[in-house]
Amino acid sequence: MGVKILTFLSFCFWSSTLGHISYSVPEELPKGYVIGNIAKDLGLDTKRLKLRKARIFTHETGEYVEMNNEKGVLLIKDRIDREALCGQEELCTLQFQIILENPMEIHSVTVDIKDVNDNSPFFEKDKVHFKISESAVNGAKFILDRAVDYDVGVNGLQTYRLEPSDNFIIKLYDQADGSKNVEMVLVKPLDREKSEHLSLVLTALDGGEPQMSGTMQILITVLDVNDNAPVFTNPIYKASIKENAPLGTVVTTVTATDADQGSNGKITYSVSNMPDNARGLFEINPENGEIVVKGNVDFEKVQTFQINIRASDEGGLVDSCKVIVDVTDVNDNMPTIHVLSQINSLTENAQPGTVVTMINIRDVDSAENGKVQCFINDNVPFELKFTDSDFYSLVTDGNLDREQASEYNITVTCLDEGVPSLSSSVTLTLHISDVNDNAPVFDRSSYEAYIVENNSPGLSIFTVKATDADWNQNARVSFILEDSSVNGVPVSSYVSVSVDSGVIHAVRSFDYEQIKDFQLCVKAQDGGSPPLSSNVTVKILVQDQNDNAPQVLYPVQTGGSLVAEMVPRSADVGYLVTKVVAVDVDSGQNAWLSYKLQKAADRALFEVGSQNGEIRTIRQVTDKDAVKQRLTVIVEDNGQPSRSATVIVNVAVADSFPEVLSEFTDFTHDKEYNDNLTFYLVLALAVVSFLFITCVVVIISVKIYRWRQSRILYHSNLPVIPYYPPRYSDTLGTGTLPHVYNYDTCRTTDSRKSDCKFGRAGSQNVLIMDPSSTGTMQRIQSEKSILDEPDSPLEQKPPQNDWRFTQGQRPGPSGPHMPYGTQIRWTPKSGTRATGGPEVAMGTGPWPQPPTEAEQLQALMAAANAVNEATATLGPGTMGLSTRYSPQFTLQHVPDYRQNVYIPGSTATLTSNPQQQQATAQQATQQALPPPQVSAQPEPPKAAQTPASKKKSTKKEKK
Repeated sequence: MGVKILTFLSFCFWSSTLGHISYSVPEELPKGYVIGNIAKDLGLDTKRLKLRKARIFTHETGEYVEMNNEKGVLLIKDRIDREALCGQEELCTLQFQIILENPMEIHSVTVDIKDVNDNSPFFEKDKVHFKISESAVNGAKFILDRAVDYDVGVNGLQTYRLEPSDNFIIKLYDQADGSKNVEMVLVKPLDREKSEHLSLVLTALDGGEPQMSGTMQILITVLDVNDNAPVFTNPIYKASIKENAPLGTVVTTVTATDADQGSNGKITYSVSNMPDNARGLFEINPENGEIVVKGNVDFEKVQTFQINIRASDEGGLVDSCKVIVDVTDVNDNMPTIHVLSQINSLTENAQPGTVVTMINIRDVDSAENGKVQCFINDNVPFELKFTDSDFYSLVTDGNLDREQASEYNITVTCLDEGVPSLSSSVTLTLHISDVNDNAPVFDRSSYEAYIVENNSPGLSIFTVKATDADWNQNARVSFILEDSSVNGVPVSSYVSVSVDSGVIHAVRSFDYEQIKDFQLCVKAQDGGSPPLSSNVTVKILVQDQNDNAPQVLYPVQTGGSLVAEMVPRSADVGYLVTKVVAVDVDSGQNAWLSYKLQKAADRALFEVGSQNGEIRTIRQVTDKDAVKQRLTVIVEDNGQPSRSATVIVNVAVADSFPEVLSEFTDFTHDKEYNDNLTFYLVLALAVVSFLFITCVVVIISVKIYRWRQSRILYHSNLPVIPYYPPRYSDTLGTGTLPHVYNYDTCRTTDSRKSDCKFGRAGSQNVLIMDPSSTGTMQRIQSEKSILDEPDSPLEQKPPQNDWRFTQGQRPGPSGPHMPYGTQIRWTPKSGTRATGGPEVAMGTGPWPQPPTEAEQLQALMAAANAVNEATATLGPGTMGLSTRYSPQFTLQHVPDYRQNVYIPGSTATLTSNPQQQQATAQQATQQALPPPQVSAQPEPPKAAQTPASKKKSTKKEKK
């Protein structure tokens, strides 16, 4: 069932607008059911509804409705039972107020609870017994207990049905209070002889959907004739009682009479159709008809009760009457005080008339008992104003000062006008929040602080104190050193001030001799917004300390020359030898000096004045006195502790200068030894030891590295030249071998550092001889050592025609098809391999026969010897051969080692074309000739050592 907004009833104005909103909902709705969108009905969005702290205020004991401020809707908080809430009232409503703040507003809300058919009719008794005389005439009436249906309206009790209906029918009669009496009317005479007992069923039906019903069984015993029914003396009885009357109080007594005698005239009283609001509150004595109080009667709940009383005789005849009981109000309820919205804290600068809280006062009593007057305690700057109906507002009535009173306990007392009067009170605690209206105050108008010179930086000098009458952050005082200068230097370089504690710390060590006093300004600032501050002047006085030893001005102490005072041997007693002059830069008693003779060769000859430092003789000088006299005078100040200085005075007792000179020639000077000599010696020893250990570790590491490299690269002194049977194949008309091996023979000027290593197949190395080149051989295709990839197979490459020789330049009987080549390589000083000669074309021809092992060994040794001899005269440009033979020497002048040397890196066959060979040789000669102006003989290059050669040379050097 949907929720319907009925209407806005009224608006009334106060300090804020009051509105009335009505909703209608059925009973028995589940919890959380939406009653209505209160935010929309109030003309507010959900955000403003939440900011204004919307809430529900109700006088009801149970809370059935709640507000969701996030969505701005009213929800069912608890199941609503209309029958339990309003009983048989046709109109059942929930009334409460919506309280809004900023500004304060009150909106009344009424929720109309609609009845649903959730209760079936029922009879208080399941069975009733009637004794009816057979002489009863048609139309005789028998009053039945009516059924009870807690629902109202169409859902309430509507009709009755009696079964079977042979002798009786049901008739309903409206009462003044709106209820209906149920009567069973006899329509056919009874015959005891035919049927002594009858059983009827009375069914009560309501008008709801679906229709619900309740039944009661009627048992009738047919009697003989009883022709007089009981009769009440009054059809209506009225009585009144006070509420809260004690149990057992007699309300009234009803009386009925019966003209019959015997058992037919004996009357029994009972309550018929007890109303719901009186059920459990009253009972009747069945013998005498006395009605007494059984429960608690409350005027605030029910003011009037109507009770139907029935009188019946033994013959089954009955009569009825009505008893009306009025309840009198008693002042038994004290006023209730509801604080609608309370401000727990109020700023001290709040203006008079500021609303602190709103209060609702209610007394459920009636008339004078319900009239209430409220007031607050005295001596508080607040007043209670009546606003509208039962609402009061508590407002400020003067200026507030947190420093005088930070909290107020306001007691609101309400009295009714009943007799005796009842009262209630509530105490509100209001905190006055602080406003930054007080500046910090120092405990003195100015400060003086003292500090002894030579203090340690960071020493605490003095503490300034300031207080702030405000509270919390506004009373938090921070101390700041104001910018100023002392002798042109910022004061912050002298002292610092702790921000929190106000402790003044020395930033530097003070020297009384440089600065004796200075002033600074400290500002105390609170943490309010805006902050308030005050300043104070602090004067710092530096106190002298005996930190300077006396300084001797005379005699001057020199390290290179000797100064002596001469005393003639004819000097009398009191002769002034000299005067020790000293000063002390301290002040006061720290600068008072005294002189003492600490050490002297002859103490009986000289004395020192304790105040003036004068050295005088105290006896006559004699010839026995030594010429050289050495006096040690100590000068002390009067400080605590005292400081001193020592001066050595050399005195010569002689009459002439030559005598003095001869005596003082051998005067030895004290030698001063450097106290740090031992430290420097130990440091030097440590450095030398560290360097030695580092060198040893480095040498061992290098040896280990070389040894590991030699184990990898060096395996034997002579390479093993494997032999494979020749296999022939034609490629472009030339014979090739599928397996070609290339050996690099690395030779240097020192043959002991030569080594042999394997290279890739000769077909992988291409030599390009540029005619413009100066003889430097470059490898275009990089080669990887076969040791780096020991498992990689040697692939057969196609023959290369980069090197070609004529038939006359072919090596001996083995020919160019020798599958194993030896390459001669040396390293000059410049670090590049020297090559020479132009590119020579190579012819083709048949391979006569494979070489023998002797030829292989002979070829290798001959190549090694040739390289060893050639490297002695190597030079750039022509492979170093021109310096040995002539400037015009070319590759044509190389001794013929063709019987033993094999062209490396090539599998091409030699050609026998002599013309091509001659043309190629002439071209190579022209390209290989060095410039004629070169006359300086270049230094023979130094061959670079390979890892294997380095190892061999190291071993030979060790041997």
